[in-house]
Amino acid sequence: MNAAKREQIFARLQAENPEPRTELHYRNPFELLIAVLLSAQSTDVGVNKATVKLFAQGPTPATMLSMGVDGVKACIRTLGLFNSKAENVIKTCQILVEQHGSEIPRQREALEALPGVGRKTANVVLNTAFGEPTIAVDTHIFRVANRTRLATGKDVVAVEDKLMKVVPKAYRVDAHHWLILHGRYTCIARKPRCGSCLIEDLCEFKEKLID
Repeated sequence: MNAAKREQIFARLQAENPEPRTELHYRNPFELLIAVLLSAQSTDVGVNKATVKLFAQGPTPATMLSMGVDGVKACIRTLGLFNSKAENVIKTCQILVEQHGSEIPRQREALEALPGVGRKTANVVLNTAFGEPTIAVDTHIFRVANRTRLATGKDVVAVEDKLMKVVPKAYRVDAHHWLILHGRYTCIARKPRCGSCLIEDLCEFKEKLID
């Protein structure tokens, strides 16, 4: 895919949704971090239902730490992997309190050192909480980037590296949200909605489903 097509793709996505936002509910960087940590193998809708009670009881790292593992489990029991997630939440809160003054670090290395926080979660926090031009590649973005030929790669790191090179700077801060929403609602896994796709004529997917 050439640079002109990529420019048009993001121009259209921006025109349709000028201020894209994550569908996770949060009020501050701490709540965003916990919500993203809990989102592995869970839907945003499911996470939002669980965090209503969790954030009410533990709105800060210190108060959530005081809930203990069992207290966190009671709030997130509906989520997949809730046992390990609860343990990671408590360990993360302890590190935030003891090493970061209950603040969310803005450095990738410090974020990735938190239990349960990998590169994708760190990218989401850096982008959504702090406005950094990072692109967190999840299954949706991996699929969209490869299927459209926007940025091909054999794994998520390769796709992230390619996206960071080819996404025009003007669109880089919001690229993560546009691509994930496009993958979630239009370029879906089993049967992409090509006929109603905003960028169908720019996409290089050879097996388009137009009916």
